[in-house]
Amino acid sequence: MTVLPDTGYVPTDEDRESLDRWFAEYDAQSAQRNVARMADMAVFPLNLVSDDAAGNGRSAQWDRERFIATMTQVMGEGSEGITFTSTRTPVFLSPAMAVVFTDSAMTAEGQTRQLRYADILVRRGGQWAFQTMIQSGWGDNL
Repeated sequence: MTVLPDTGYVPTDEDRESLDRWFAEYDAQSAQRNVARMADMAVFPLNLVSDDAAGNGRSAQWDRERFIATMTQVMGEGSEGITFTSTRTPVFLSPAMAVVFTDSAMTAEGQTRQLRYADILVRRGGQWAFQTMIQSGWGDNL
């Protein structure tokens, strides 16, 4: 049984459905390596939180150009699609803020990697956008 913290806000069905639709779109763009469209789905400057090889916490802020350059390098330019199987646990802090914990399997070029990360999303003008990405192991690249 998962116990979620009491944030004082109880999300509506539409809150959850809109967030699920956002992630479905983001995953579809990721699978196609459409990094420019992925960037359209973010708020810049984008906050990144990770740790480095020495075990120290690191953080950075990226502008759109840095996001596109880094994600293009990370995702590669292969023609084979990328697939994701994800389980997401959102914690809504308000109708406009959610922290989403994700356990995911990403398969590309016959290789599957297990991923665990968290994103902070904000809703502006009725649209979700990610504002903070949190994942271990990327700190040396920040």
